[in-house]
Parts: sequence; structure tokens; C-alpha cells
Amino acid sequence: MRGEADLTQRDVAAALDWSPSKVIRIESGQVGISVTDLRALLALYGLTDGDAVDELAGMARGSKRQPFSDYRDVLSAETIRFFGYEASASLIRHVQPLVVPGLLQTEDYTRALLHAYGTDAKSIDRIVESRRERQEALDRAEPPEVFTILDEAVLRRRVGGTAVMTRQLRHLEVLAERSKVTIQVVPFDHGAYEAIQGPFVHLEFQVPSDPDVVFVDNVRNAATFIDDVEITAQFQESFFALEDLAAPPGKFGRFVERAIGSFSESAE
Repeated sequence: MRGEADLTQRDVAAALDWSPSKVIRIESGQVGISVTDLRALLALYGLTDGDAVDELAGMARGSKRQPFSDYRDVLSAETIRFFGYEASASLIRHVQPLVVPGLLQTEDYTRALLHAYGTDAKSIDRIVESRRERQEALDRAEPPEVFTILDEAVLRRRVGGTAVMTRQLRHLEVLAERSKVTIQVVPFDHGAYEAIQGPFVHLEFQVPSDPDVVFVDNVRNAATFIDDVEITAQFQESFFALEDLAAPPGKFGRFVERAIGSFSESAE
């Protein structure tokens, strides 16, 4: 609306006697907006449709609570911030050489993983709850497109034991049947490759003007949140290169069967 009104952020700040940083933070989603401030903006932008104003005011009231803020006791501020972006992403790209991405995990797998990290029981319950909430995005009427590239080691490591891991792999198979979910595997035969250094998630959004976001995390909570255009473009190119390196999506089922077969062999 600001663009259609042919106003710059500085124009808005001057007209409403705000600081330019306030306008920037509101537009970038770093802070919510009060209904009073919203109505001032709408008046400045020339919106006079009462129903439209009321609808936006209702959205403003509901936006004051940051998504996943209820989990501050078990999630870092950066992780909560990322989850909020993930929930609004139209396209999600995972690269994971170590474990199944949280968005695709079964509850048993999550619990086994967190137990191995030394997480206490109460925190495990809370994190599982937050993960369940994240996964609701996959069942929306318009879910995001999800592209996931896993190292074959992710499928072979028996997190939680044979039964838990088998259920996790079958769950991935079911997800991979969805039209908007693609899962590929980098076979052991390829040896070392650039992305084996660590996992990352690359997010794109429906609105072209919203910059892409990259999130890099590890179990030590050394999280990095990146929205610099040049850097996110590099991660995107790395993902595209990895898609060419990985086996085609149609072969994912073969890797699952091979992994499950290896569990039986090792049990013998």
C-alpha cells in the first residue's frame, strides 16, 4: 500500500512523526503494530473501505503475540524467530547430513534425539509440543513447498532403535508422496561434498519483496540467522548444486528399503 501511495519509508516517518527505524521494523516484521498506528498508516495510504480497515485491525490485534513465544523456556530467541519465518514461508529447502529435519520428524524420533542430546524430560515434552505445532504447516490448505536433501547416513543411523527408525523412514516415505514434498538422498558413493560440513535451511516467501532467509543451527545452540541477499543466494546455489549431486526423488523409496534392510542384517 505504501508503494501504491508512492511514499518512501522516510516520507511515512515524517508524516506520522515516527522515527524511520519504526517504519522499517514494522514492515520487516521485527515488531508488531498497534491498531492505533495501523489506522494512522491506512489513513495516510488513503484506504477508506471500512470492511478492509476492520479486517486489517483484527489481524493487527492477533499479531501482537509472536509465534512460538510460548516456548521461550526451551527455545532460543533466534530459533523462535526462525520458526515464525518458517511458518510463513512458501518454499522451504532443507539440507541435512546428520538427522531428519524437525519439520519431518516423528514424535518418537524427536524424543530419542533429544534424549541423546541430554535434554531433560520436561524440556523434551515442550520441544515435542513446539515441533508438533510447526508441522501443522504441512497440513494447511496451501502448504509450503518442501525440498529436502539428506545424506544417506541420516537414513542408516538407528536413532531410538530399529522400531523407532523404521517408523520414521516410513513416515518420510508417506510425506514424499505429497505433491509439495520432495526428498532426495546423497548416496555414500559420492564421498565427501561441500554441504557435509553442516545443515542449513533456506526459506522463500510469497511476496517477492520479502528477502530470503537462511538458518544454520546445531545442537550446541550456536544458531546463525541470515537474511543478507548475497549470502542467501550463495546458499541457494549450493542447494541447487546438491540437487544435481543427489539421487533423483523417484529413488527415495529404494534408499528407505535399503536402510530398513540393513537394520535386519545388523540384528543378525
